[in-house]
Amino acid sequence: MVWSLADERFQENLEAARAYYADHWTLCAPRSAVALDRPLGQWLSNLRRAGALEGHPEWETALRKIDEDWNPAWPADWQRHYAALRELVRDEEGRADVAPGVTVHGMDIGKWLARQREPQVWQALHNGQRKRLEATGVVPLPPEREAPTKAPRAASGAFERGIAALAQYKARTGSVKVPRAHVEALPDGTEVKLGVFLSNSKSRRTKLTADKLAALAGLGLEWA
Repeated sequence: MVWSLADERFQENLEAARAYYADHWTLCAPRSAVALDRPLGQWLSNLRRAGALEGHPEWETALRKIDEDWNPAWPADWQRHYAALRELVRDEEGRADVAPGVTVHGMDIGKWLARQREPQVWQALHNGQRKRLEATGVVPLPPEREAPTKAPRAASGAFERGIAALAQYKARTGSVKVPRAHVEALPDGTEVKLGVFLSNSKSRRTKLTADKLAALAGLGLEWA
């Protein structure tokens, strides 16, 4: 007798999660991921939604037993790359070194690692991201020495702040796909509702000036 249909489905999907983790070393699966003929990626994505595990603390515990970082505070794509890096250097000692072009599950881990070490990207990472990289022997590149210059003025306009926030987000995550609710904090403490900014810019693109469209296109937004 099934004591809970929801729990039965969870346990069946949990077996698929174990199988996926054994092959990919992470539960931050793409939404399209399938394991044991189950739509595992979509299932995990649904569970990461706010309140999805309310009333089921045992489900959270079970998922964490498989992967402590199944629901990180940073993008799942970043975690997938990190998990592959962690396995590549697991038996190495000293500083992690993976050359660009080394690919795991279709991801260029060497190219990704080089980007994470860039001083600007490193500083924009979440503390948890930096700690995980440091634990695998990754250290940031030293900042380039430049001749003293006048401190740049902070972006004053709303559009300029949006562009600065998007550039920072792209440097940190490697993507310009931003959740609508995402808020990006600039170095000066200014918070930009980046997802809303992009949505509004796209809907008003016919009214934007050529230089603004060029700034958006330069960051990789095809619709601009």
